[in-house]
Parts: sequence; structure tokens; C-alpha cells
Amino acid sequence: MNSLSLLDTPFELTQDQIDFFQKNRYIKLKQVLDAETLAYFNDTISKKVSELNDVETPLEQRSTYGKAFLQLFNLWREDEDIKTLVFSKRLAKIAADLMQVEGVRLYHDQALFKEAGGGITPWHADQYYWPLETDKTVTAWIPLQGTPLEMGPLEFSAGSHHIMEGRDLSISDESEVAIQKRLKVTDFKHVIEPFDVGEISFHSGWVFHRAGANTTDQVRKVMTIIYMDAEMRLKEPTNEGQTNDWHTWCPGTTIGELIDSPINPVLY
Repeated sequence: MNSLSLLDTPFELTQDQIDFFQKNRYIKLKQVLDAETLAYFNDTISKKVSELNDVETPLEQRSTYGKAFLQLFNLWREDEDIKTLVFSKRLAKIAADLMQVEGVRLYHDQALFKEAGGGITPWHADQYYWPLETDKTVTAWIPLQGTPLEMGPLEFSAGSHHIMEGRDLSISDESEVAIQKRLKVTDFKHVIEPFDVGEISFHSGWVFHRAGANTTDQVRKVMTIIYMDAEMRLKEPTNEGQTNDWHTWCPGTTIGELIDSPINPVLY
């Protein structure tokens, strides 16, 4: 498949784009992938999600978190084709350049499929779940199709990584209410925009974000890749989620040591 060669072709960021990310801790970049590559991975990832998904509870009977999306992790270990996307030098270099670090390694990947009629993803900051020593983390949010507002694209509170309140909340009804209330009394811009085909966003671990409901009759298919500084060390977990993440995504790593397990390879 020729278009897959794009995955190792550098995407050159401008200094303005790097500065924008450093200030706001998120950025949306157009035409990172082409329609052909995206269609290929839409098909490949959809098949794998369908094969591995074991959620049988009807949508209306699930919790807010359960209604937000079907979630499957580390698909790179399940499928060699998906691994080519997750290990893409093009994407990893963008992550390194945005964070201004020498190299990045993989924390983990996850598919987030918001079903037709799926609910909101409440306000939250990802790093609540991560036992990582610094904030040198970034998630690539890769919609596998064009994503209009009706499908529930990712929304950002630009620059909200400065806020300390709400960092102790998991994704929940409580986080949606509490963080929304806190953001309302700040000047941080709420960014809610559709995603074009091939457009990808990158956001850091402490920036607050959410997604609306999917009111269409199509699944909103998204693949995410979470990168961390190649020099990232494991910190003492401060909640149950971080303890779980330590053993799941950084297996065998000791607190205070470099996170260099077999499932945290350097990607760039």
C-alpha cells in the first residue's frame, strides 16, 4: 500500500505552530494524513475493534463513561498494520517537536469509538490517570473520518493546563459539572470545531478537554496515540487509576526509574 509511506515522511511544523502549542497545550493540524491512508486505517481498525469488543450492555443501560465510547487499548500489539500507524515516525516527530524534547516513547494507544447516539465525554485531564513524573506528554487524536460537530469532536479549553482544580477528578458526571463550573470563571477559550479528513489534534496531559454526544447514525471512529518524553520517569501513584496504569502500561518499571519496559518503545 503506497500511501503508508506517508507515515514515515516528516511533517514540518512552523515555529508559530510550536509556540501555539506551548501556550495553549493543544493544536489541530490539517492534512497530516491523506484520505487514502485514513480510509485504510478506518477499515483495519474498525475490523479489529469489532473483533475485540466485548461490550454487550445496551447503550442506554451504561454509565456516562460507558456511553461516551467503546475503548480498546494497545491495538499495535494485536495487528501489524495498526502497528505501522502507532509507530509512525511522522506522528512521533510532531509529538517530539511540539513538546520540544529530543525523543518520544509510547505510553499506549487506544481506539475510542463513539457509537451512534453515544453520549458526551465529560471534561477531564488525561494525566489524572498517569503515574508520570513530568507533563511532557501529548496525545494524538486521529479521527478516522471527517468529524462534524454532530459527531462529537474533541473540544479544548485552551491553556487550561494552568488550572490545578479538577486534576483530581476521573472522567465522570462530577468532573463534567465541576470542571465546567471552574472553566466558566476563567478566560480560557473554549475551542469546539469540526475535524476535516486528515486533520489531527495533539493535546498535553493536563489540558482540560471533552467531547459532545454523537447525534448522527454513524460511529465516530478515533484512534489515539499517547506519547511521552523518551526520558520520562515513573512517579509514585497518587490514586488507584495511576496504580493501575503503572502495572498495565509500564510493567516492571520501578518508581523513580526511566520507563523503559518492552511496551514503551522509543518511537522517535
